[in-house]
Amino acid sequence: MGTLTGGEGREAYAKNPVILLPLGSHEDQGPHAPMGDYLLAEKMAELIALRATAAGTPTFVAPVLPFGGADWFGPMIGGIAIHQSTLVSVLTDMLDSLHRNGLTRVVVINGHGGNVGPVTEVARDAWQERKQLVPSLYLWRIAYALLPKLIGAEKAKAVSGHGADPLTSLGLHLFPELLRTDLIPEGQKLKRDSVLDLPYTGLGAASFEGAEIGLPMEYDDTYHQGVAGGDPKLCSAETGKVLSEALADIASRFVVHFAGKVPA
Repeated sequence: MGTLTGGEGREAYAKNPVILLPLGSHEDQGPHAPMGDYLLAEKMAELIALRATAAGTPTFVAPVLPFGGADWFGPMIGGIAIHQSTLVSVLTDMLDSLHRNGLTRVVVINGHGGNVGPVTEVARDAWQERKQLVPSLYLWRIAYALLPKLIGAEKAKAVSGHGADPLTSLGLHLFPELLRTDLIPEGQKLKRDSVLDLPYTGLGAASFEGAEIGLPMEYDDTYHQGVAGGDPKLCSAETGKVLSEALADIASRFVVHFAGKVPA
């Protein structure tokens, strides 16, 4: 959308095409990967739009929102995040701007966990206020589920994690010039595997007798320079290629399905 002229836009948008809204973040992704993981969300949105359009559903990509909702990554120097309430306001204004001129078929392409809450709130408000259905696809959650099918369960378990896959392999495939392969670290155990003598189960969470307990920890309490869980040395452009294909395929087929159920 950002590269269309005003004249092109008036013609292209007249029939209420599907608009993809890519969201990402600017945070630590390991010593080897660009902090701007919004680049991957934007590129995946472009690939999805191309496939959906080729399948007969005209689809355009809105300018990417590069700053994610603040969550666990504040300690990283150079990181930029926005407060959750600010993100709600920004997303609300973006949807309102599109809706005002008849662009009502919007799909969020999300690439950051800290965006999930605000996206949910804004989508709920859009439904309650005007019955506008705004679905969202959290790319990396989908990718984690796809990896075992694509590369095998054992390798997927070894390579999945922050600073590793899915983002590192996708980066090696889509933006090889931006990845510092000389800085890819060895996989390591977490700095600490317990909180309050309870097993650490993920950012902001521990387990007590099988029940999840929320705890306000930040990523550098447990991660090594943004890397946790997976071994980045196992990531590859080959994995990134098959993963990007699978993500673009399932997401574009959803866009076509959505457009068929929510006519212009």
